[in-house]
Amino acid sequence: MDLDTCKYIVVEGPIGAGKTTLTNKLAERLGAQPILEQAQENPFLEKFYRDASRYALQTQMFFLFQRIQQLQSLAQPDLFNTRFVADYLLEKDPLFARLTLAEEELKLYEQLYRHLRPQALQPDLVIYLQAGPETLVERIRKRGNPMEALISTEYLQRLCDSYSHFFYHYDAAPILIVNNEHLNLSEHEEDFELLLSHIAEMRGKRAFLNRGE
Repeated sequence: MDLDTCKYIVVEGPIGAGKTTLTNKLAERLGAQPILEQAQENPFLEKFYRDASRYALQTQMFFLFQRIQQLQSLAQPDLFNTRFVADYLLEKDPLFARLTLAEEELKLYEQLYRHLRPQALQPDLVIYLQAGPETLVERIRKRGNPMEALISTEYLQRLCDSYSHFFYHYDAAPILIVNNEHLNLSEHEEDFELLLSHIAEMRGKRAFLNRGE
């Protein structure tokens, strides 16, 4: 795959996998515009981590509308020649909804999602970062965000399982699945270059990067 022909790249993975760091690094290397999820703008998120059943719907709806609004801007004519790297894939939004919403809330969410979904563009490449729950917990703690400290290992395990199931069936765009347990894509340049070389070597719609310890 020729990265120079990719106008829209998405980096995905569970909380703590390294999405935003890699998104910014790729955007800088490619001269692209980063599209970042603004979690800190969600006024319900901290309340959700404290009382998920009460605040799940508000949290999910805020993120859905925020993401749709961001992605709509990519289709503007004056941005036609601009390249983008995003740290989220819109199609993963229902993944979180199914984990957190009650049955009637999920029905309402899915109606809105089906109405809004056609407005989003498909990426030219998806990079899916994988890591186990224990690794994610360690990385989240190192970030030192008090709100994220409320995330349980059990929730992260369910999230990882949901991501694995989602991307096992995903075929809307070419995807590179990266085991990020023993890579340091932000600080080790050789790891970042290894990632770029695997992208360049992609010939089908699915490839893997898995480096052991």
